[in-house]
Amino acid sequence: MNIAFFLLPKSEVITATPQATLRQTLERMEYHRYTAVPILSDDGHYVGTVTEGDLLWFLKNSAHIGFENAHRHVLEEVPLRVKNKPVHIHAEMVDLIDLAKAQNFVPVVDDSDKFIGIVRRSEIIEYCAKQMNLQANAVQS
Repeated sequence: MNIAFFLLPKSEVITATPQATLRQTLERMEYHRYTAVPILSDDGHYVGTVTEGDLLWFLKNSAHIGFENAHRHVLEEVPLRVKNKPVHIHAEMVDLIDLAKAQNFVPVVDDSDKFIGIVRRSEIIEYCAKQMNLQANAVQS
């Protein structure tokens, strides 16, 4: 099944830009209760995903940066520990399963490699559960 059916569109996804301050990013994540958000370039390309852990490790390992001056530092300074790979909109659900093991969501890009949304891990698990139920019912019949 094509992943377009499971896509949460860009307009409904909380994102950040590389120029967002650490404070802005932390506040957005806290407000929306997210542990990770996609980072998008000014022209709409997917840059990566920043996690709470990325931000916390960066603050811990930067003696001159703390919560009191997080508004003076931008997200592009933060090294991202994990490189979450996006998939193209034409991908199939099976293509997302491996990616979803290690990330909360899978970023989706269009044919121009522009970010168009995400597929949440919960949607992928729900799809897999339905497929398993269908197979179990077919075997029992």
